[in-house]
Amino acid sequence: MLKRLTPWFFVLLLLVSCSNEQEKEQTLTISAAASLTDAIEEITDIYEQSHNLSITLNIAGSGRLAQQIEQGAPADVFLSANQKWMDEMENKTVIDPSTRINFVTNRLVVISKKGTDPLPSIQSITQLEKNEQIALGQPGSVPAGTYTKQGLESIHLWDDLEEKMVFGNDVRQVLAYVESGNVTYGFVYGSDAASSEKVSIVSELEDDSHDAIVYPAAVVKASDHPDSARDFVDFLRSEEAQNIFSAYGFKPVEEREG
Repeated sequence: MLKRLTPWFFVLLLLVSCSNEQEKEQTLTISAAASLTDAIEEITDIYEQSHNLSITLNIAGSGRLAQQIEQGAPADVFLSANQKWMDEMENKTVIDPSTRINFVTNRLVVISKKGTDPLPSIQSITQLEKNEQIALGQPGSVPAGTYTKQGLESIHLWDDLEEKMVFGNDVRQVLAYVESGNVTYGFVYGSDAASSEKVSIVSELEDDSHDAIVYPAAVVKASDHPDSARDFVDFLRSEEAQNIFSAYGFKPVEEREG
């Protein structure tokens, strides 16, 4: 015997269908510092597999990302390579400060194309030939460039090297300059050096010569999915995510701060 379905059944079916469709269509936009590229791509792939959502990555220098978000570009989570840009976003009430965490740290190294001999000391970098150049991120907008300037100023090398500097829009561009042989040396993070088979570390700036390289994360206040965004931020401190960061040359926050 054919059973008659009430109109309420169809209303309920429609509501469930719409709800499921909304969940499937949920997309988080993660604005992440360029130095996080390889690690964050793997982490977001894993996160998508275990959560009913998709993730769009926006990769650039931290300063550029902060400006984009402040100007209204869609973003749910901001991952910065330094505290300065996150502080600015918090001061301008662009991010939710209750969600802010530090999730990894890094170190600053000098790289050159594979096969280059290590520098006897960082000071010996001043012995470049006339046509040789050094690449680093723009100090005003790229955290790696800011750290580099601090480090070189602390050992009184900035003025000696400034005329040989080539500035990149983010740390990955600096890496590309060195890989291509367009410059002799570049200042990048240890994680960037580890990501390339074309370069080697020839020197390193001491940690105490610049601000601590600590990466903060936070949910953007304008996020359309604040709960999911908060969950993703929390996931960055999980053992699974931290193991991935470690594999790409990053270090735990406790290790750097201690």
